[in-house]
Parts: sequence; C-alpha cells; structure tokens
Amino acid sequence: MSTDPDAIPEPDRIDGAPHPREAARVIGQDAAEAAFLTAYTSDRLHHGWLITGPRGVGKATLAWRIARFLLATPPDDGGMFAAPTPTSLDVSDDHPVARRLKALSEPGLFLLRRPWDEKNKRLKGDITVDEVRKLKHFFAMSSAGGGRRVVIVDVADQMNTSAANALLKLLEEPPEGAVLLLISHQPSRLLPTIRSRCRELRLSPLSPPDLAQVMAGLDETPSADETQRLGELAAGSAGDALRLLHLDGLAIYATLIEIFSAGRGFDRPRALKLANSAVGKANAERFELILRLFELFLARLARHGTGFPPGAEAAPGEAACLARLSPGPDAARGWASLQQELSARANHGRAVNLDPAALILDMVFRINETAARQAA
Repeated sequence: MSTDPDAIPEPDRIDGAPHPREAARVIGQDAAEAAFLTAYTSDRLHHGWLITGPRGVGKATLAWRIARFLLATPPDDGGMFAAPTPTSLDVSDDHPVARRLKALSEPGLFLLRRPWDEKNKRLKGDITVDEVRKLKHFFAMSSAGGGRRVVIVDVADQMNTSAANALLKLLEEPPEGAVLLLISHQPSRLLPTIRSRCRELRLSPLSPPDLAQVMAGLDETPSADETQRLGELAAGSAGDALRLLHLDGLAIYATLIEIFSAGRGFDRPRALKLANSAVGKANAERFELILRLFELFLARLARHGTGFPPGAEAAPGEAACLARLSPGPDAARGWASLQQELSARANHGRAVNLDPAALILDMVFRINETAARQAA
C-alpha cells in the first residue's frame, strides 16, 4: 500500500509558519527580487538560476515567488496587445496559477526534492538520479501546451553525484521555455559546471527589523524581548528563529547559560535534566537543536574573547558568563578549538547512534574541563 501523499513530511516546512509556496512575499530580499525582475524585463532571462544564502533567509520562498510569476505572466509575443512591463513579482492569491501551486497541481511546475522511502517510512537522504530522470517525462508531457515550464530544485546541495550529472546535462541543453531554480545553502558543494551554467541570486541574512517583521506575521507573536533574543541566536535566519521558537530554543539556551554560570564546576542537576530531555525518537528535533546551541554557545565564547562580544544577551546572565569564561584571546582560541572538536564528536555520535544523553553530558564535561584548565 502506498503512502498518502498528504502524510509525507515536507523537508522545508516549519511548524507554525506557512510553507514557502504559501507565503505571499519575501521579507528583506528586495535586492535579489529586483535583480531577477531586471533580467526578466530586459530580455535576459537565464534558463538556470542559483538561489544561494544562509538557511532560513527566504530562498525557497523566493523560488516559489519567481515560479508563480513566470507561470502566471505570459511571454511577450510581440503582438499589438502585449502585456505591460511588470514592475513586481506580485501575483494575486486568487490567480489560477497561484491556487494550483499551493495545491501542487500546476502542470507547468516540477518540484525536484528528496523522495519518500516507502520501505523505511522516511525521506531519503539525498535527491537521486531517478528523480532527475522524471524531468524527461515532465518536459515531454508539458511541451504540447507551450509556454514556460519551471523546475524548483530544493535543495540542490542534496543531489548525489549521479543526480547532479543528470541535471547538468539539462542545464547544458535546456528545453525551450524551461527555467530551473536551484536552491542552495552551500553552493561550494555543487559541481563547478552547474554553478557556471546558472546565474546567482544571493540572499543576505535578515536585519533585526526584517526578522521582527517575520515574527510579527506569526499566529503567536513573540514579545519584543524574545524577538531580540531569537535574532541573536538565529543570526538573521528566519527559519532558525522559527525553529528556536517552536522547539523552545530560548529556554534551552538559557539552561546552558545557567549550567555554566555556577562558578567553579557546573550545575549538575540542570545538566542531567537537559541531557535526559533529548532521549527518545519523539525528542529527535530537540536533540539536534541542543547540539546546535552548544556549538553556538562556544562560538559566542570565542567571539567574546577576541573582543567582539554579542550585541545583546541571548539569555539572562549570558554577558557575565561569557566574560568569566572567555576573558581574552588565549581563552578564545581554546573555545574555538573546542567548538571544532565537539562538532566532530557530535557528527560521529549521530553516525553511530550514541545515546543522546551520553553525548550531551560528554559535551558538558568537556566544556567544564576546558574552563577549569583555562582558569588554572
């Protein structure tokens, strides 16, 4: 029995926020939108676009916005009644293309992403060549209707080698009217030949006002203080801020600060409680977030010691904790080195399915050992 498509999780959906295809606009990325629109209106519409930037800054939302615009805007055929030159990528929500895109029923669009593994009941780890080969059928079936065809690759970094080579052939000889939108968090991981055949649209981290605007659009709007702390931890990524909000990341980070604010040693009961909260399949996302926040804590320690303290506290008492543990450059180098080491240990722990509680406690002990050594 096949899985109900509606039950398959979408890798780019964040609880509590609209899916990128459902968002009406992109906040804070006006320059990238303007660059695409200029290319379109000056008849320099490239067939391949590489949409890059940090995670969670609107890359997928922009890709869907561009796709909606291209499929809803008929090409200029040079006739007497040509459509006026567009001045934005806006498309009305009640436009038939907009409705079909939301329902994933638009025949002019192909969404290339990680497939569902029916046997193991989970998304596969990468985009396979079989998924790319489906594009041949898509272009053959959609060619009869004419007009544009749009492909969104979300995300291109997840293509395996065979899939990347298959997509490269399509970029080298694109079908008429085809536009490929490749979303990439780490373009350096892509084949150089893929990058060279695409025009890049680079998105920037969101400014604090833009991030606050994103947060204000949620059903449950965080307070101004929470928004500021989310901004500190998310580093301009709305996606990261939403994950932090959904998974209680502010409280987890506050717990980390409390654990290491106990003077000599650390707060063992809090450390044990935090470690045990990550145990079990139901807490898998929380476990990943805790590891991410450990890395972030070490990075903020390193920056503080080099003379670049955070602009604001991400948790009560953080400034005093950072100042005590990382008073200067020597300490900063130690924390930077430990961050790399613990990141590698975390990756290894995931690979061998190490008990989450044991891995978290190991990180606490290593941080405490480093603090004691530096204080000696």
